[in-house]
Amino acid sequence: MTHFGKTAALALAALTASSLTTLSASAASLAEIQESGTVRIAVANEIPYGYVDPTGEALGAGPDVAKAIMETLGVENIEWVTTNFSSLIPGLQADRFDMVAAEMAILPDRCQQVLFSEPNSSYGEGLLVASGNPKDIHAYEDFAQNPDLRVAIMAGADQLEMMQELGVDEANLVTIAANADAISTVSTGRADAYAATSLTASGLASQSDAVEVAGAFTDPIIGGEEVRSWGGFTFASGNEELRDAVNAALADFKQTDAWAETLSGYGFTQADLDGSSARTTEELCASS
Repeated sequence: MTHFGKTAALALAALTASSLTTLSASAASLAEIQESGTVRIAVANEIPYGYVDPTGEALGAGPDVAKAIMETLGVENIEWVTTNFSSLIPGLQADRFDMVAAEMAILPDRCQQVLFSEPNSSYGEGLLVASGNPKDIHAYEDFAQNPDLRVAIMAGADQLEMMQELGVDEANLVTIAANADAISTVSTGRADAYAATSLTASGLASQSDAVEVAGAFTDPIIGGEEVRSWGGFTFASGNEELRDAVNAALADFKQTDAWAETLSGYGFTQADLDGSSARTTEELCASS
């Protein structure tokens, strides 16, 4: 997890969804992108999936792989856009950027709204808790079993659906706008834990002694299956040509050592790397 840092989230705080309004209102086709040599790619405030560091450099599993893909496609310039996670799909639908590199989980309801590439990554779940884990929380199911516990989730994240499936009362859910808010939300007791992917929780825990990752964590079981997510690149509906070109370049890049080194450098395990090819986007979009 060599790219985790305390300052990355601070740089993102100055860049908000309002920046989207300054962009062109027309999503570019693959031919237009290649002719202009520029593509607009959005990321959310999530380390290690996609973020912009204090120097303005885009980093994370999504951006680093996207850079390699765009080089293959002959696109020299990337205009990076940062916005809240919940604004990513609306931004694509409004044609405010051409592509998202946030490792957004490929889910059936999202597939009805946007296009996804084949998976670039896979990852499990985790919990951020106050230092010492005073409430002894180790699973998402704990919030369904104990009505006194409150769990924070990020607006637009798929942990909301997980909590709903597990029967967690909405009164026990605390919604935050971005991952950067999770540390203060948990450390001040506004919520007893923050539900996120294991990598997100680990990255946040590395930024403050006031929080830690819940130990002995048990991944949620929903529909009889252990929850694992698959993240991919995202495009506006109708932009199949760009999606297909990215898919072709991604398939080749995933066969290289550079791809494995990129993801492992951000904390992805070998199981995560192997798991990224376990499901296709067609399968994930059709899942119930």
